[in-house]
Amino acid sequence: MRYLEGPFAPVTEEVTAYDLPVTGRIPAELNGRYLRNGPNPLGVEDPAVHIWGMGRGMVHGVRLRDGRAEWYRNRFVRAPGFAPMVHVIEHARRTFALAEGGLPPSELDQDLNTVGVCELGGTAEGLTAGAHSKHDPLTGELHSLSYMPGRDFVQHIVTDAGGSVVRAASVPMARTPFMHDFALTENHVVLWDTPLGFDGFECRWLPGHPTRVGVMPRAGGEVRWLDIDPVHVSHTLNAYDDGDSVVVDLVTAEGPFDPADPGAIRPVLDRWTIAPDKVHQRRLDDRPQDFPRVNDARATRPHRYGYSAATALYGLPFTPEGTPADDAFTNALVKHDLERGTAEVHRFGEDEAVGEAVFAAAGRGEDDGYLLTYAHNPLRNASDLVILAAQDFTGEPVARVHLPVRVPLGLHGNWLPDR
Repeated sequence: MRYLEGPFAPVTEEVTAYDLPVTGRIPAELNGRYLRNGPNPLGVEDPAVHIWGMGRGMVHGVRLRDGRAEWYRNRFVRAPGFAPMVHVIEHARRTFALAEGGLPPSELDQDLNTVGVCELGGTAEGLTAGAHSKHDPLTGELHSLSYMPGRDFVQHIVTDAGGSVVRAASVPMARTPFMHDFALTENHVVLWDTPLGFDGFECRWLPGHPTRVGVMPRAGGEVRWLDIDPVHVSHTLNAYDDGDSVVVDLVTAEGPFDPADPGAIRPVLDRWTIAPDKVHQRRLDDRPQDFPRVNDARATRPHRYGYSAATALYGLPFTPEGTPADDAFTNALVKHDLERGTAEVHRFGEDEAVGEAVFAAAGRGEDDGYLLTYAHNPLRNASDLVILAAQDFTGEPVARVHLPVRVPLGLHGNWLPDR
């Protein structure tokens, strides 16, 4: 029920607004669009059983240019069925809304209108680019790990910079896993087979199913599987090769995981070092957090910094096993210095629900840039696009772009700079 209320409540209208008011100064080097996707369900027949992540997707976007916020738009993704609602990316100079579970992407134009369903990453087996498709900044390739309920395999799909599929490798599975995310290094694809998967076409936690981590060469070949204790894997921060090992920073949570109530877990930040014969697991930060991001220029390579969010999904009103929630760590963004083992926290107000923050580079340094995110502004009952300087993370925002409407808490997005 709560996924239709408060910060999750859907909006009913598509809005366009120009020359948005700004508090502070938008950095002149930020020229492009900040886009974010998420579910925006309308006409739910039974709110009591509504699952977050169901319903038509809606993309929210702000266009920045020469220190101005030129426009804000929100547009439904107009596609059949459960329209793509998970992510929004740019590839081959085109914009795509991405979906879960084998549903094809939809292409959007520059103003966020739906062009149509698109077979980006489409293979002979009927799979397409998945919800967490990842760019390799060194090659320009788009990598996807895709699944479809009812299929006993997943596929690693590689799409070149022009949008053509150049490689697809199928990985046999005992049953269809819920493989929402995966990890990518310069030489490997890392996937996880957890107890969360499909029993027929029903997604649920299967306690008797083992948890294992698979490492597959990007060029193709056998998957090396290693067993670990049962765990739910949420999202990947980044991964890289380290000699004979693979290092993955990711968000995990103890099971069981109920797809109908994703807020009823306590996700934390871990590091897995996958050696040839064992997975070494280490806790990096045990505070509840999710939606990890990295400077995309460091994707597939060693990184020092990572960013995550403590959102209302886990902070309000979640209290693990009746323990009072850490109010000081509700509605916050976190900058992790993984070299020093430290973290900085940028806190928002009690009712300033904040979601995933995306890094926008402004120089060559790994943290030389800005974090962009939507945050609720309770004084206006609308949302702001908040811009933080990554190197002054706990300081006041560089700018707040005041949007005319509220942006519900959603899923994933990207900063798409002008080219």
